[in-house]
Amino acid sequence: MQTWGEMKEVQPLVSQMLMNSFNKGRISHAYLFHGNKGTGKREMSVLFAKNIFCKHRKGVHPCLECRDCIRIDSGNHPDLHWVEPDGQSIKKEQILNLQKEFTYTGLESNRKVYIIVDADKMTVNASNRLLKFLEEPSQQTTAMLLTENSQAMLDTIRSRCQLLSFQPLNQLRIAEKLVDQGVSQSNAKLLSELTNNLSVAQELNDDEWFANVRKLVIQLIEVLLNKPNEGLLFINHQWMSHFKERQQLQMGLDVLMLWFHDLIHYDLDREDAIVFVQEKEKRNQAALRWSRQSAVQSLSFILEAKRKINQNVHPTLVMEQLTLQLQR
Repeated sequence: MQTWGEMKEVQPLVSQMLMNSFNKGRISHAYLFHGNKGTGKREMSVLFAKNIFCKHRKGVHPCLECRDCIRIDSGNHPDLHWVEPDGQSIKKEQILNLQKEFTYTGLESNRKVYIIVDADKMTVNASNRLLKFLEEPSQQTTAMLLTENSQAMLDTIRSRCQLLSFQPLNQLRIAEKLVDQGVSQSNAKLLSELTNNLSVAQELNDDEWFANVRKLVIQLIEVLLNKPNEGLLFINHQWMSHFKERQQLQMGLDVLMLWFHDLIHYDLDREDAIVFVQEKEKRNQAALRWSRQSAVQSLSFILEAKRKINQNVHPTLVMEQLTLQLQR
């Protein structure tokens, strides 16, 4: 996401607010970008920094090609400072070093910008040092604090920043972005149903463990359709050996739910909503086995299984009971 046009497609409200601040010459001394991972906070901070430093900007649009823009992309702009967690936290010394840097005159201009990534991970001492920094802002200084958990930050820091909330991406947008990045259409559709976090979707797509989740769900459906007497055997010998953790099992059940959602979409002629687009023959066969009513009931069974997993009921017992319910 290099341009304001691209950012507006992902975060229309935040993009418009920041563009308006440039148009009106009202750049705040500190911003707090709050939102889930993968919602564009880092990309937005980079674009905003380009707006501040680009000498060839046309209105609110940086040129993206000048020396300043290129150095911002490479992380080498002398007046743009990044602070990221050192290990598990951002430490007091990092903020002290930042403050020291800001005592020097800007090398390229009178402006200075700093971006703090995972700002909620500042230690108490680091937070207090930053607070003093924010309490005496320079007109030539702009801070951007990025966080997934603004509630974990000091109220006094939050009150001194302009809070901008980054909204979760919608399913269609995530699917489109994944396809643009080389993910197959079928996988993109599945991933966008499972998460509204683009980064998480990308990680799942690259995860060999997740690649087998889809296969196991289809294999379970095939067993239930063609060899129902072997259902429990499949669960004990193949399913449970792959889903070793409760969180993994929840993911498997989520994908299984999407299969039964597909049966309902198929019955209602909602072809565009179908996720397992490549399994047309199996879906046709399954539609003869599970009516729309029984598909809805199957979803209820799966939801109940997910609830039991959260309540620490033994996972194998939960899956065995679910398999018997789906066989009826």
